[in-house]
Amino acid sequence: MNNSARILMTGAGGLGIAILLFRGIFSLPGFGKYPGPYGDVINTIAPFERQITNVVTAVNFDYRALDTLGEESILFGAVSGIVLLLRSKRGESPDSPAQPPADHRPVEARSDAISWVSLVLIAVTNLFGIYMVIHGTLTPGGGFQGGAILGTASMLVYIAGGYRAYRKSTTKELTEVVEAIAAGSYSLIGIGSMLAGQAFLANVLPLGSRDTVLSGGDIPVINYAVGLEVAAGFALLFSEFLEETRALKPENRS
Repeated sequence: MNNSARILMTGAGGLGIAILLFRGIFSLPGFGKYPGPYGDVINTIAPFERQITNVVTAVNFDYRALDTLGEESILFGAVSGIVLLLRSKRGESPDSPAQPPADHRPVEARSDAISWVSLVLIAVTNLFGIYMVIHGTLTPGGGFQGGAILGTASMLVYIAGGYRAYRKSTTKELTEVVEAIAAGSYSLIGIGSMLAGQAFLANVLPLGSRDTVLSGGDIPVINYAVGLEVAAGFALLFSEFLEETRALKPENRS
């Protein structure tokens, strides 16, 4: 296929996607004009059926828990793929020592102000992330949002103390194990529902009382597993990207 044909096919495909995109945008209902009954039904029944006040969490981890399992699997697969590509590119083996900074990627000196502010933010960010995960059944937030915050907090360790501090506080081996266990726990919870005689990912645990962090049956358990998996996934990605800043090109290796 010559260049002209490639350009023609790319242009035709892009035009088709643009038409579909703009048609979808202009077909959206006006702000505040919700046309379907499903949201209204869920808002009405979920607080009583699942004893939680955050209806979004009920939808994510109960009413459409199987869909969310797919979303978590996409995140897990994306992290695994990035790790595989970066490590194979670096030729890293389990026994390889940490590389020094590459000559063309110098590490800038950090000021004392940045280090101290980052140290304070580590505590604040971790507390806020934990709060978001734990209160996912009560207030806006949950495992995905809180996990992203907790994962970001691990990067503050690098900003505050540098690469060595990050490696000591976030070991790749432990992070990989935690991410794998947390990701697999979602499916294990569904299998547990089947062992209890219900459908896969059916809510079988006691629902508890509304306005408590452990209300909702299986929902908080899945929520915590997702939060742990997202946090570990982000931390693992940061670790791999930091390794990239220290990987030497083949021609620069001694």
